[in-house]
Amino acid sequence: MGATRRRIGTGTWIVLALIVVAAVCVISGLLPTPDPGALGLRTAPVLGFVVAITIVAELAREAAVFDVLAQRLAGWGRGRVVALWASVVALAVVSTVFLSLDTTAVIVTPVVVVLAQSIGVSPLPFALATVWLANTASLALPVSNLTNLLAAPAIGAEPAAFLALSWAPTLVGVLIPVAILTIVHRRTLFGSYRVPPPGAASDRSLFWGAAGVLIVLLPLLTVTHEVWIPATAAAVVMLVLFAVRRRHVLRLSLVPWQALGLAAALFVLVETAHANGILDFLLSFASGGNDPGELLRLAAVGALTANGVNNLPAYLILEPAAGDPVALMALLIGVNLGPLVTPWASLATLLWHHRIVALGVEIRWGRFMLWGLVVAVPTVLVATLALILVAG
Repeated sequence: MGATRRRIGTGTWIVLALIVVAAVCVISGLLPTPDPGALGLRTAPVLGFVVAITIVAELAREAAVFDVLAQRLAGWGRGRVVALWASVVALAVVSTVFLSLDTTAVIVTPVVVVLAQSIGVSPLPFALATVWLANTASLALPVSNLTNLLAAPAIGAEPAAFLALSWAPTLVGVLIPVAILTIVHRRTLFGSYRVPPPGAASDRSLFWGAAGVLIVLLPLLTVTHEVWIPATAAAVVMLVLFAVRRRHVLRLSLVPWQALGLAAALFVLVETAHANGILDFLLSFASGGNDPGELLRLAAVGALTANGVNNLPAYLILEPAAGDPVALMALLIGVNLGPLVTPWASLATLLWHHRIVALGVEIRWGRFMLWGLVVAVPTVLVATLALILVAG
């Protein structure tokens, strides 16, 4: 019993407690009877996508797709750290946009940190790039973030409608963090390194099969509204591949139980708070209009609320204040680009910190929060102004 308790971390106990409280809300009737069913219909596709895309990403990592890609990036850099830096930024952005921010935090972070360590440069700017871009690049497409999936039906029936509003703020969300990191770490990033010898996957059939699944899946996620369908199909194909080639890898831990439980519990708790008027005071800080001042205020309130409680409940709390697609995108700017300050503002940040600590990279939360504030304020402000320009 004692050994079992030691294996369960504090974060797991917190998630379990939230699940119990959410269950009590449903069973006791605090969440009115019609609401759980409606909430389930809305959130099931979202949570299903999270499960499927996590399985795809984890099995792609097991097939060495990300490792081989990182090694190729090191070769393409030709000994120039700045060229490698640009490649890592591109990898983090593509991973976030198409495979979601949690994938970047969990999968790409260790790849780029180990890559930086292997060529003898400080991994800190590479680690910070992954966590900041995991959040700020997650505005691009509906599949990039859970909050986007929730907002997408109201923004437009097709991903193109979402992208029409999100492309300019996303570009700002990538450029400002990268520019700040490049300036602050210029001595590291404008140096040179010795190119390591290229590696190869131990199972080439599995590698190419997994790579092929990703190549087919990525464009489908940009053109399909019901993104859980291609993601689920890709997960099934990956599971079959591994069942044939490397069965021992298949385990229940491939499913992100903790993230799934946290998201489901937060959905129920926020919906319960809404139903009982507990969170109505927050809506008084955000109006439903879409003139520049109101959009800036909505984005700012979204960022502050995300850093206070977490970006997912922040979106759900403030969603009623966003009366049209432009206002919804302003809210998404706040809850996606803003949660760079507090450790709990984004699940991706907590996942990222766990990974970098395991790899021997240390960063104090005080320093992380200070730099996060330096990045978040101009990023949210300029991204909202960019939205105002493209929406006008």
